[in-house]
Amino acid sequence: MKKQQFVSDYTVYEDENELAKFAAADAELLRQAHEATGNAYVPYSKFHVGAAVRLANGVVVKGSNIENAAYPSGLCAERVALFSAQAQFPGVAVEALAITACSEIKDVTEPVAPCGACRQVMVETEQRSGSPMRIICQGNTGKVFVFEGVETLMPFIFLTKFM
Repeated sequence: MKKQQFVSDYTVYEDENELAKFAAADAELLRQAHEATGNAYVPYSKFHVGAAVRLANGVVVKGSNIENAAYPSGLCAERVALFSAQAQFPGVAVEALAITACSEIKDVTEPVAPCGACRQVMVETEQRSGSPMRIICQGNTGKVFVFEGVETLMPFIFLTKFM
């Protein structure tokens, strides 16, 4: 038996201002994700999530989380944005996805990462385009994490080639 360790490489910025110094387009996408939190429908959790997808054609598509009393009928912001982008611009690759969150209950000062279901949708989005997407995560304030591709977030991804 041999024990292995998974190590993920990602870049940490102190805040969105530092991100803007190195990647202005990513900082703008993150700003749009923050804006999308205002469209969230979250009467139960009070946890607003916003996502913004930048496509290879330069178009930005936003999404926000939508809750439903008949759980799990709601949908995460990331999937809303990715599915909307695919429906409106089929075949156009996703270059980057920014995710942010705020809460009516407490400050969200740590970067918010996507759930497992969203990560799997991200995997297939990358597979369709044949290129990794940059993933930019932040809470309402604070540090920004930038990942180069879904595999850095989710090791041992389930690929369609397995089927």
